[in-house]
Amino acid sequence: MVTIRNYRRAAFVVSVVGAVGVGLAVTAAPAFAENSIEITGVGPANVGADYRCEASAGVVGIKVMVGDPQAEGPSATGTETGVVCDGSPQSAVVIVAGVDGSPEPIQRGQTVQVRMALVDATDTVISGTAKVVSLG
Repeated sequence: MVTIRNYRRAAFVVSVVGAVGVGLAVTAAPAFAENSIEITGVGPANVGADYRCEASAGVVGIKVMVGDPQAEGPSATGTETGVVCDGSPQSAVVIVAGVDGSPEPIQRGQTVQVRMALVDATDTVISGTAKVVSLG
């Protein structure tokens, strides 16, 4: 009888400790959110993004550069400063303009490389991505 009783007590203690551990992991999950960004679409004058960032990451904006994959520099750039960094998934559309001032720097049928990044106040990249796309 004593052995069974001790077994039940040990099982109870393990259950309580496990429940507390799960509770701590669930409440701490936002603190472990990953800073990430993904290109979701490219148009003649804009680039779509899905992103996630922590408040502590210091992200102040999304920067985009678009151009020929073999070029020395971008043919278009854009910045979006209305970012929300709370660890939850977010979406944004970044308007791009040609470095020569053209309002629609990307043409249909053109193949371009898009570079996009979450940046801090000193333009340091917190998280970035690049993708080669052809506009249909």
